[in-house]
Amino acid sequence: MANNFPKLHNAAWPGMVGKGDDGEPPIGLDQMLDMTAAAEVGGMKFDGIDLFLSDPHVSIDISDNGIKELADSIKAHGLQVGSLVAPVWEPTGGGSAMDEGEGRRKFLEQVRKACRIGKSLRDLGMRPDGAIRIDSAVDPASWASDPDGNQKRIAETFRQASDVASEFGERLVAEGEVCWGGMHSWRRMAQLLALVDRPDTVGFQADMAHTLLYLLGTNAPEDAVLPEGFDWNDTAVFDAAYEKVAGALRPWTLDFHVAQNDATVKGSGSHDKTGRHCLPNDPNGKLDITKYAGFWLRDETGSITKKVRHLCWDGCMFSNEILLDPETWNNILAAMVEVRTAHGWQE
Repeated sequence: MANNFPKLHNAAWPGMVGKGDDGEPPIGLDQMLDMTAAAEVGGMKFDGIDLFLSDPHVSIDISDNGIKELADSIKAHGLQVGSLVAPVWEPTGGGSAMDEGEGRRKFLEQVRKACRIGKSLRDLGMRPDGAIRIDSAVDPASWASDPDGNQKRIAETFRQASDVASEFGERLVAEGEVCWGGMHSWRRMAQLLALVDRPDTVGFQADMAHTLLYLLGTNAPEDAVLPEGFDWNDTAVFDAAYEKVAGALRPWTLDFHVAQNDATVKGSGSHDKTGRHCLPNDPNGKLDITKYAGFWLRDETGSITKKVRHLCWDGCMFSNEILLDPETWNNILAAMVEVRTAHGWQE
């Protein structure tokens, strides 16, 4: 029989991230659900979807009735819910985790609201697992004004956020993106999680596109693990570097994004120099997705950890033309099925 764990989830946020303003219009949640439910490869389909708790998809201030309607809509598509992105940034009502005053208060309030939604979806039987995704909500340049002090301030905010999450029976995961201060290198990310020291409630969300930039030292040249002028055909050197990063962060990993990256950066504003997501079959992609997913889903002995109970595809900032093509989602699903076949299990 085919493996049925980890469950396979799509992400709703590609329909939002990088959309609006002067760019392309957002793709609504209903349409993202339709496309997710329609994808099929060899009889396999997506099991669920991960959500961005921000308008125009899901308001962080959604009512109880709104949550029930959301759950009914997702259930009608034959899907469940996994992890939720808390909008902890200042433009969406949050604040910097580095700010010990109003910024921290706003940050924690957004976490509380996200945890409320997460618990409500669990209570409705629509969310068997998953976590609440957070970051430091501050850029690396601001963080660099006082690295040690600011790292401790972020850790304290995360500890307080952990207390909030515990009230709701939730877990928090910090996504390793090089655009967030204190989390912008693999060494600093591991340091931050150790300072928080709440392994049961605060962990790491590994995204294959973002963590590739950890190896290159993007925004943190001192922590690069690949030599300058690295030859991408040298798999032995790459594997050793990849294991160094994954080995440091794997013990903290509670959530995982399957993704592809061409080793370049993309973004603007607060997301400057973040990982460029590529389609799984992009000829410029640097990752053997199935192989390197195993560095996160298996321990140092090669045994499957079973800590990650659902995989999510993360692919932001694609054009609407690409996102509205059914083959896009079939190809993504096919890549995820291969990961589960290689590193999954049956229950």
